[in-house]
Amino acid sequence: MNTLVIDNKSYVVLPEESYHALQKKAALKTRPEKVLTVEEARRHSKKLIRKWAAEK
Repeated sequence: MNTLVIDNKSYVVLPEESYHALQKKAALKTRPEKVLTVEEARRHSKKLIRKWAAEK
């Protein structure tokens, strides 16, 4: 791993294998989006519709 300075900005140069390993590790730490069931989605949409209707 080497450090490179261009226009007073530091950049790190590392092997491609290490870069892919870091990407994979970061991807594993992200949380997947929550998927609603059909009933949960209906309940949520009705709640939003009532909220929007009350604002008008």
